[in-house]
Amino acid sequence: MPITYEHIKTCKQTGARLGRVHTPHGSFETPMFMPVGTLATVKTMSPEELEQMGAKIILSNTYHLWLRPGEDIVREAGGLHSFMNWDGAILTDSGGFQVFSLSDLRDIEESGVHFRNHISGEKLFLSPEKAMHIQNALGSDIMMAFDECPPYPATHEYMKASVERTSRWAERCLEAHQRPSEQGLFGIVQGGEYEDLRRQSAKDLTSLDFSGYAVGGLSVGEPKDVMNKVLEFTTPLLPANKPRYLMGVGSPDSLIDGAIRGIDMFDCVLPTRVARNGTCMTSTGRLVVRNAKFARDFRPIDENCSCYTCRNYSRAYIRHLIKANETFGFRLTTYHNLYFLLELMMQVRESIKNDRLGDFREEFFEKYGFNKPDAKNF
Repeated sequence: MPITYEHIKTCKQTGARLGRVHTPHGSFETPMFMPVGTLATVKTMSPEELEQMGAKIILSNTYHLWLRPGEDIVREAGGLHSFMNWDGAILTDSGGFQVFSLSDLRDIEESGVHFRNHISGEKLFLSPEKAMHIQNALGSDIMMAFDECPPYPATHEYMKASVERTSRWAERCLEAHQRPSEQGLFGIVQGGEYEDLRRQSAKDLTSLDFSGYAVGGLSVGEPKDVMNKVLEFTTPLLPANKPRYLMGVGSPDSLIDGAIRGIDMFDCVLPTRVARNGTCMTSTGRLVVRNAKFARDFRPIDENCSCYTCRNYSRAYIRHLIKANETFGFRLTTYHNLYFLLELMMQVRESIKNDRLGDFREEFFEKYGFNKPDAKNF
């Protein structure tokens, strides 16, 4: 199996786990945050910069790369790693989330999903077999099974039918996977907020030989306490000897809370998306650098941060660049936010090593302001 999980330590205080995932393009310690490179690039960042800040694995998007430049071109280039000049590990999502979130007109059948290209309006069809074909061509280290991404909230009846379909699609994905010795394939546990359906989904998927397991259908509008509750009853259902991935989660509080509940891998567009609005994650909370009060503030974005941005540039300068719509400003805030989350995960791993992740959470939430009634979250 091309993807293996090595357990290193369990935090005595919280039960969080420290581990290492081995892939054909290197290993990385977990819990780990994966920057999102939707179109084979993490917006405004070079692969060299991602390496400098400690990113070991990034995520790319099957749906978007299928539409442009097309999986055949990526295959001709030697696969995604060669195409984008990235030596680390790559995870590709299945395309399912985009089909369900970007297309207003879609028709779900047992065979797959008919929908319209969100760019051109052209009619398209994506199935478990097609999703595997595209990801095999892209050559990612970790591929995701094609699943249905139900809306939140959804009725128990709808979610039950969706979970059963996702389980059947998962089997078809395994059968269609053409490069099992080179690329790992993760199954995705669905079921919304319903414990019985999460149990059913986990039972179905863990009976199949996936390289790892993701928890899907969270961070889609539900309150954070609901997400934490779902993780509490779902994560223990997943094999302890394989990686566990929480899809689409990237706010600092949820990364810590997810790790405490046994999650190893996270991804989200949040740090790069808010960076382009001039919003920065700092050790004392959210900072919107484009605000007028920073026009003459010559301090770094975060005085406790040692990233390239904070070592070299002031809030006033970065505000000026963003107000002037200069790309360099977006690069600087993006670099800082990604560095901040990767550094946060390093602190989480260190806290697990020292059996004090619960204490770290309390200290971080206090500094970040999450404990205040008017806390501004992302």
